Amino acid sequence: MLYVTRLGRFARFAPLAPLLVLTAAPSAAAHTGSDHLTVTVRDAGSGADGTYELDCHPGHGSHPDVAGACAVLDRNTQWGRDTFAPVPDNSICTMQYGGPATAHVTGTWAGRPVDARFDRSDGCDIARWDRFVPLLPELGAPRA
Repeated sequence: MLYVTRLGRFARFAPLAPLLVLTAAPSAAAHTGSDHLTVTVRDAGSGADGTYELDCHPGHGSHPDVAGACAVLDRNTQWGRDTFAPVPDNSICTMQYGGPATAHVTGTWAGRPVDARFDRSDGCDIARWDRFVPLLPELGAPRA
């Protein structure tokens, strides 16, 4: 019997097709080299406020912890997901206040535009902020 495939003249490479698909998919850590972020922190206190520039792969910039910030970004980056996604609207969050600190992250990461805002207005937003430490400054619990 003769089988006709869509691979046509490349049919002899069919056993290698799964490998080709796997190698064509970029990994979370494979960035384009054009990734650049600007991080602006306000009301964080302890000298953490300011505007910092960050480039990764290779890491450089004015951020106080370039290596740590790049590492936390790599850990939080998953293919097909928005690294900086806000807390979903339907989330159930503890009603705790983490202080007045805010952050604004803009630029490009993993080839995608970034315009993310962070605050510490409830438990979910505090957890989101803490996931990005040391890109964002580590803040303790607010004092009463």
